[in-house]
Amino acid sequence: MGFFDALLKNTRALDVWMWGPTMIALLFGTGLYLTFRTKGIQFTKFFYSLKLIFSRESRSENTGKGDISPFAALMTALAATVGNGNIAGVATAIAIGGPGAPVYMWIAGLFGMATKYAEGFLGVYYREVAPNGTMAGGPMYYVSRGLKNKKLGRLLGGAFAIFSTIACLIGTGNMAQSNSMTASLANSFNKVFHSGVAGQQAPALYYYVIGAIIAFLVGIVIIGGIKKIGHVSEKLVPAMIGFYIFFALWVIFANFSEIPAAFALIFRSAFGFQPLVGATVGLAIQNGVSRGLLSNEAGLGSAAIAQGASASDEPAKNGLIAMTGVFIDTILVNTMTTLTIVLTGAYMQTQAWQGLEATNNITSILVTQKAFNTVIPYEMGGVVISFASFVFGYTTLLGWSYYGEKSIEYLGGNKVVMPFRYVFIAFLFFGAIITPIAGNNFNYLNIVWHLGNIGNALMAFPNLIGLIFLAGLVAKITKERLGKM
Repeated sequence: MGFFDALLKNTRALDVWMWGPTMIALLFGTGLYLTFRTKGIQFTKFFYSLKLIFSRESRSENTGKGDISPFAALMTALAATVGNGNIAGVATAIAIGGPGAPVYMWIAGLFGMATKYAEGFLGVYYREVAPNGTMAGGPMYYVSRGLKNKKLGRLLGGAFAIFSTIACLIGTGNMAQSNSMTASLANSFNKVFHSGVAGQQAPALYYYVIGAIIAFLVGIVIIGGIKKIGHVSEKLVPAMIGFYIFFALWVIFANFSEIPAAFALIFRSAFGFQPLVGATVGLAIQNGVSRGLLSNEAGLGSAAIAQGASASDEPAKNGLIAMTGVFIDTILVNTMTTLTIVLTGAYMQTQAWQGLEATNNITSILVTQKAFNTVIPYEMGGVVISFASFVFGYTTLLGWSYYGEKSIEYLGGNKVVMPFRYVFIAFLFFGAIITPIAGNNFNYLNIVWHLGNIGNALMAFPNLIGLIFLAGLVAKITKERLGKM
């Protein structure tokens, strides 16, 4: 067994173990518990939360102490969540868990809105002013400061900061994004310039050049810190979401009459009524929940870091703005991707449908490209996905670089922030070139996603424990501040 074969096997096994019944129960349980304690805030205050997004107050940097406007904080969080998890992550979940996996994304997302509310709330409530004058918030602060057992709080806060720093370097917010961006663009360039089979035998030089360009474009923004990241995100994120939804709807409406049958297949697969060769209900749940978290980050605690920079002194309103990110990401964008893959039959060329032994299996972003290419003429669907992947991945890299630097700042102070930014860029470049290094075996792309899931689980555990302990505080202040609204 070669190195990459062994790595794939071991990372897959660890991914499945970490996202077993315990983590899924903790994630769902926390969302359910916070839904109960906040009296279903994601349902009762949903339209009010949307109103807040479009208010003048949310776009002002002068409504409270902070580095960026509440809207820019939301867009920074969305920059990190609406990424290749929505394009490649959803496709990977379907490729491994079958067409029913997105059902568990939706369920986790609905309850995850309450979780994200609590994270956005606590990100502002327990934030501090860092030595360099910027705001510093996130799970490492609200867990260490908020828990009555200070020893446990410091332990969980430190654990989150360590796991977050590692995940920001090797996980879904870095290497997985640059890998998907580069593979997608190399695939498109190979098709255009070499008339090659999509995604195969692209020259290694493409990966190195594309990776270098991505590293440069990310570097010129993240070196400028959160203000520059926020200003770029609030302009780029809404445009990129609108762009992707437009073309996804093109594919969906081209198969409009098949939509009822598509939903029937999705729900049959989710609950085991659709025979599959390489997937089970367990795989659907595991991949749906884990990649749902990858996509919307509810329970991960990362968005609380961005919300901590928000120019807002009202934690309850900040929490409401934060929770809309889950709706936009999971209920809206993920559903677009799911329907394009199911309606076009692209899922039939995956290991879930054909089994691991099939030689023509595709996974990750290649599934989404295949779906778009079936409708958009001249195989321009692949180009659309390549562009969307690039922009989605780019903004995600910006958001996650900030998460990582605030986490390592908590551990080592301001002096380690700038070195972290350069190390982040180096890992980004390595993620971009891993495909040719691994011999263009696209099964190896799953290594990156498995590593991302492992990193997410490590981050989520201390954050979820902290949220459970602090649920009473969130519920009490929420009732006081929002009870009359």
